[in-house]
Amino acid sequence: MVNSKDSLIPCLGIVTDIRVDTPDVKTFRVVASDGRKPFDHMPGQCAMLSIPGVGEAIFSITSSPTNTAYMEFSIKKCGCLTEWLHMIEVGQMITVRGPYGRPFPVDSAFLGKDLLFIAGGIGLAPLRSVINYCRHYRKRYGSIDIVYGARTPSDLVDYQEIVEEWSKDDGIRIHLTVDREAPEWTGHVGFVPDYVKSLHFDTNKTAVICGPPIMIKYTLQGLCELGFDKKQVYTTMELRMKCGIGKCGRCNIGSKYVCKDGPVFRCDELEELPDEY
Repeated sequence: MVNSKDSLIPCLGIVTDIRVDTPDVKTFRVVASDGRKPFDHMPGQCAMLSIPGVGEAIFSITSSPTNTAYMEFSIKKCGCLTEWLHMIEVGQMITVRGPYGRPFPVDSAFLGKDLLFIAGGIGLAPLRSVINYCRHYRKRYGSIDIVYGARTPSDLVDYQEIVEEWSKDDGIRIHLTVDREAPEWTGHVGFVPDYVKSLHFDTNKTAVICGPPIMIKYTLQGLCELGFDKKQVYTTMELRMKCGIGKCGRCNIGSKYVCKDGPVFRCDELEELPDEY
């Protein structure tokens, strides 16, 4: 949840680095005007970014809380504000406020558990924060499996970090897939839900899913077919968040407000929501 009234007050942010991840995804590194990290957060929380005169929107914070120097946001170009963000250059000033939302239970329910992260497309961005948090505090968790897929090899977000860092960590196994064959791709080809089922993971894992709603639906269905209980599976619905503080009502689903009760939900909690989700 929103921690204090300070999260409602925008602070000036400066973009210090821009990394091109895919043809339509860029990662923006942001610090406050004093050169420090704008504010503290936990994995799964979001922040409101704004370009004055253009607009503002909620985005997942993709850097780990263990990174105390700056904050990062991986943003897909898919609308007016994101198109403007993709046009800015290093040194550009924006405003940022937060953090918002309920984080992943990395210091409670996840402790001591074997973890399974499943992402599709830009869905890896919200999971990057929690993955790197678990990597930093590696001894607190069991084995870690990461299943990640995208339409094509060039659409895989954070591919260099996955190959050069994550895949080299002890106890972490990476499973990559793309939707269709490509000349330069020698790995698995197929959709994420089918790939997850074919890997036959032990059902003692705690799973985290993020991606397009249709991918989440069929991946959750596949996990249940393997024997997972929905109480073992978490997801995040930050794409539904608007104002971030429960005032506009646009993220309301039944009795829940995604910005106040989420965006992180255990999947058995989703059964309480109406079919509109």
